[in-house]
Amino acid sequence: MTTKPVSNDTLLNQLHWRYATKQFDATRKIPAADWQTLEETLLLTPSSFGLQPWRFIVVTNPATKEKLVPASWDQRQVTDASHLVVFAIKKELGPREVDRYLGRIADVRGVTRESLNGFRNVLVDFLAQPADQFNPQHWAARQAYIALGNLLTSAALLGIDTCPMEGIEPARYDEILGLSAQGYQTVVAAAVGYRAASDKYATLPKVRFAPEEIITHIA
Repeated sequence: MTTKPVSNDTLLNQLHWRYATKQFDATRKIPAADWQTLEETLLLTPSSFGLQPWRFIVVTNPATKEKLVPASWDQRQVTDASHLVVFAIKKELGPREVDRYLGRIADVRGVTRESLNGFRNVLVDFLAQPADQFNPQHWAARQAYIALGNLLTSAALLGIDTCPMEGIEPARYDEILGLSAQGYQTVVAAAVGYRAASDKYATLPKVRFAPEEIITHIA
């Protein structure tokens, strides 16, 4: 019998342990090796077609974090957490982004670009759907949320706290971080670090609906 990499109990214990941290210990920083692992989990996040229409901006500079506070509804998690990750997406998605991705496939898998032409056609057609049927930015934002969820779970397994933050002003984030000029726009952010001992929310029981109200089995 093959041993599981992570036990059922370990996974569930860490998911019960994690919560949206309201107060971070500003004196504690994430060790470099642990942070490198979390960055790798972001890189390994799955996305539709594998297109990866995102960029992850990691902010640790205190002055920059302070500038972001007013654009974050004055939430101090932005400054007190060890790292702030901003999830941004490409503002324009089209053939150029498809070709960049296919070039990467060719390099990594050792195949020719020509062999990927059929796949290219599928991707280009997908992104070029009529505007009344498909919004590329909405689609890309959903991909970014997959990355956010992956980060939250991965951090919990390492015993690192997080707080997903939708309470931000994306346009102001774009301005402060210079994202618009790079062709990206902010979707959501996450503060990552270690909970403060004074955070009362750490010990509150989780409030979730009963399984039978949420999960439906169709056998």
